[in-house]
Amino acid sequence: MNSSKTIRSIYTDGACSGNPGPGGWATVVYFTDDSVHEIGGADVRTTNNRMELQGAIGALKYVLDAKQTAPVSVYTDSEYVKNGITKWLNGWKKKGWKTSAGKPVLNQELWETLDRLRSQVEAQLNAPIQWKYVKGHSGDRGNDRCDEIARAFSLGKIPVLTTIAANSTEATDAEEIQSSESIGVPASEPAMVDSTNPLTADGSELPREVRVTQLRYMVETLHMADEVASRGYLITSSELADLMDVNASAVTSRGDNWVWRNWVVSRVRREGNQILWQLERID
Repeated sequence: MNSSKTIRSIYTDGACSGNPGPGGWATVVYFTDDSVHEIGGADVRTTNNRMELQGAIGALKYVLDAKQTAPVSVYTDSEYVKNGITKWLNGWKKKGWKTSAGKPVLNQELWETLDRLRSQVEAQLNAPIQWKYVKGHSGDRGNDRCDEIARAFSLGKIPVLTTIAANSTEATDAEEIQSSESIGVPASEPAMVDSTNPLTADGSELPREVRVTQLRYMVETLHMADEVASRGYLITSSELADLMDVNASAVTSRGDNWVWRNWVVSRVRREGNQILWQLERID
C-alpha cells in the first residue's frame, strides 16, 4: 500500500443475484493525483445489505492500511449503510443491539466491524469520516463503476480491476492480488471478462452446487417476471432494471417497446419522475 498518495474519495457498493443469493461487493478509491485503486470480493450466499456493508468495510480497511491522515469522504448508494452508520448505530448499541421495535439488529457482526473500523479511521484522521449518499444508476462515475464490479462478482464473473501496487505512484501491471476479502487484477483500463462457465475470483470454475444455486435464483427471477406480467403490474425503470440485473440506463435507452427473454416490455406512462413499464408474455 502506498502511503505517499492522498485519497480524495472512496465509493462502495454491493450486489446480489437473488436476495439471498450469490453476492459481490466493491470499493473504488480515487486519489488526488487522479489515479484509481479498485478492490472487491464475492460471497456464495448472502444478501444485498450484507454486501453493501462489506463494501463499506473494505473502504475503511483500505484507509487504515494507507495510513491516510487527510479527511476522507465515503460515497454509498445504500441508505441502509448511510443511515445506519450516521443515525441508527448509537441507538442500537444503547439498546443492546436491538431495534426500536425490540428486535435483534440484522447483520450485527458486520455493523460491529464497521463501527470498530470507523473509530480506528477517525482516530487516525483526527476527524470524522464524511459519509455521502449518492443515488444509484444516476450516471455518477464512481458509483457506476462500483456497481459494475459488485454485479460481476455476484454473477461469478471475473472483474479486471485497476490497482496500485505497494510503494508505487501509478497503476501497475504487478502480480494479481488475492485474499479472502479482496481481489485485484491490474489492467490499463477497467474491463469485464465473461465466460461460458461461471468462474470464481481466482479463475477456477465455480462448484456445481454454486452454479445450480445461481440457476435456481435465475428461475425465481423469471417466475417473478411472469407474475408481474400475468397480474398486469406496472413497474418503474429501476425496478425493471433490478429484475433484469442491468443498469437503469440500459432500460430507458431501449425505447418504448422491446423484447426481453419471454416478454415484450412496453413503456406505459410517466408518473412524476418515474417511467412505468408493462411486461407481456409472448409465448
